Amino acid sequence: MQVGSQYLGNGRSKFTVWAPQLEQVAVHLVAPTDQLIPLQQDERGYWQGEAEAEPGALYFYQLEGTDRPDPASQSQPQGVHGASEIVDHSFDWTDHDWKNISLGDMVIYELHVGTFTPEGTFEAIISRIPELLDLGVNAIELMPIAQFPGDRNWGYDGTYLYAVQNSYGGVQSLKRLIDACHQQGMAVFLDVVYNHFGPEGNYIGCYGPYFTDKYHSLWGDAINFDAAYSYAVRDFFIQNVLYWFREFHFDALRLDATDHILDHSSQHFLQEMATAVSEFEQQQGREFYLTAESDLNDPRWIRPQEQGGFGLDAQWNDEFHHALHALVTGETMGYYKDFGSLEQVAKAYTHNFVYTGEFSANRQKHHGADPCDRSPRQFVVCTQNHDQVGNRILGDRLCHSISFETEKLLAAALLLSPSIPLIFMGQEYGETAPFQYFVSHSDPDLVAAVRKGRKEEFAAFHMVGEAPDPQSEETFQKSKLNWEMLNIGNNHLLWRFYQTLLRLRRELPALQSSERQHLEASVIESGQMLKLRRWHENSQVLCLLNFNHQVSSITVDLPDAVSAQSWKKLLNSADLDWGGQGSDLPERLPADAASSKISLTLAPQTVVIYGLS
Repeated sequence: MQVGSQYLGNGRSKFTVWAPQLEQVAVHLVAPTDQLIPLQQDERGYWQGEAEAEPGALYFYQLEGTDRPDPASQSQPQGVHGASEIVDHSFDWTDHDWKNISLGDMVIYELHVGTFTPEGTFEAIISRIPELLDLGVNAIELMPIAQFPGDRNWGYDGTYLYAVQNSYGGVQSLKRLIDACHQQGMAVFLDVVYNHFGPEGNYIGCYGPYFTDKYHSLWGDAINFDAAYSYAVRDFFIQNVLYWFREFHFDALRLDATDHILDHSSQHFLQEMATAVSEFEQQQGREFYLTAESDLNDPRWIRPQEQGGFGLDAQWNDEFHHALHALVTGETMGYYKDFGSLEQVAKAYTHNFVYTGEFSANRQKHHGADPCDRSPRQFVVCTQNHDQVGNRILGDRLCHSISFETEKLLAAALLLSPSIPLIFMGQEYGETAPFQYFVSHSDPDLVAAVRKGRKEEFAAFHMVGEAPDPQSEETFQKSKLNWEMLNIGNNHLLWRFYQTLLRLRRELPALQSSERQHLEASVIESGQMLKLRRWHENSQVLCLLNFNHQVSSITVDLPDAVSAQSWKKLLNSADLDWGGQGSDLPERLPADAASSKISLTLAPQTVVIYGLS
C-alpha cells in the first residue's frame, strides 16, 4: 500500500494513512485554504480519500479531533511539528541510460551533507563530484537525510522516513544531486534507519501499533515487525525502500544497525525487503543494492534465501576497522579490548570476520560465525567512518593519533583489501577537523537527556574528558571540512597516495580479483610485518606492510612457481616522492631460479607493493 499523499495531477491529490484502531480520520488542509476531508477506512485499517489539493498545499491528519503530521510525509517545510506538504515528484531526469555500477567494483565515500561543504546542501555537493571521481571514488553514501528536528543532526534522529530534510534543500535539490552524479558516473547510496524513530516529532504511535513491548531496544520499545498488526508496519518500511529507489533513483541503501531489527517471524523482515527489491529490479531492468550494518558477525545476512539467508547484497565489517585501529593506536578501551594483534589483521583479510566463533573477552561469550562461503566483495570495510570517529569523546580523527607514515600505511591496508572500501569524508587528505556529535532539538528536557546520555556512553567506554556540547552550533561548525587543506603539503601527498592506490586497484587484475582462494595474508619476522599476496591468472602483487616503529629487515619467501620471475616495484610509501625518508629497496626483485628467498629492508610504518611484470 502506497501511504502518504500522492499528487494525481489536474489539481487533485490522494491521501492514504494506516490507523487501524481509530474511529475517525480526516485530512485537514490548512493552506492555502482551510478544509476538512473525511477519509474512508478499508478492512485492513487504511484510511483513504481524494481532494482538490495542489503540490505545496499543507495538511495534517486529524485523528479523532487532534491534528498530527503525516507519518509518511514527503516534506516537512515547517519542521517535525509542522504541517506536511504535498509533493509533485515529476522531474526532468537525464539518467535514462544509467544502469548502476557493480557492487564489487564500488569505492564508497561516506559523507554528511551538512558538514561536507560550507553551504551544507545537496546541490553544493555537485561541484565536488569531479574531484571525487578523479580520486577514484565511484559511489557516495549520504548519511541519513530523513527529516529530523532543527537544521543540524547526524540524521539518525529522523522521524519522517519519507521526507527529505528541508535544511539540505528538499526533494528537488536531492534529485538534482543524484541526476548529476549519474551523468558523471557516480552511484549514490542512502543511509536509512529502520530500527527506531527519533524522539522529537515522533507522532507515529498516535496512528497505530508501530511499536511493541515484546522487545526492548536501545531506544525504548522496539518497532513492531512480528506482533499483531505488523503486516502494515513491515509494509511501511518496505514501501520506503522502494520510494527512495523509484522516486529518487538511489542506487543502494545502507541499513543502519539491522541487528536491532527484532523479528522472529518465519520470514524475517529483511528477507521480505530483499524479495521486494528483487522484484522491483526485474521491473526496472537494473540493479539496486541493500547493504546492512550488523554487529553479530552473522553471514546469514548476506547468504541467498535459498540457503537460509536474508539475501542482502553486502554488510559492513567493522572488525576490519577494529583490528587495524587497535593495532596502530594501542587503544584497549571498550570493544578494542578484543583486538590489537597483527594476526587479527591477517584474519580480517582472509576471513573478513575476526571473530568466527572464538571467545570475546569484551562480550564475555563466543562470538560470530565463519563467512568464508561468501565473497569478500560482500563486505564493506573501512579505517574510519562516522561512528568510529564521531563516537569518540572529542570526535577526533585518526590523524590526531598517528603519524603521516601510518596514515599512508592504513590507506594501503584498506585499498589492498579484496572487500569494498569505504572512505570517510576528508580522510583521503588527512582532514583535521573533528566529526563531533551534534543536534538541534527544541525541547530543553530532551537536550538535557542527550547531554546526559552521551556522558554515560563515554563513561561506559572509559573515555575521560569533557565532550563538546551536542546542542551547540559551534560543535556543528567545527565539524565542517576544510577543503583548502587538500592542496597543501602532506595533505595533497596523501590525496595522491589514495589516488594511486585506487588506480592500481582498478588496473591490476590481481587486485580486481574477488576470489578468496586467490589471497594469502601472513605475519612474518617480528610479528609486526604483514605479507599480503594476491593473484589472478598471470597477474600477482606482493604487498609488505611494516607496522614496526623501526627499520625492519625481513626475508620474504616467494612462491616456488614465481621465484624465478622478476617483480617490479609499484609503490613504496617510504619514497621521497611520497614524503618519506627515502628507501634503498630495489626497483625489481632479482630473478633467482636457485632460491625463492629475498632479503629486504623496510622503513618503519611503511608499505611496499611489488607486481609481476
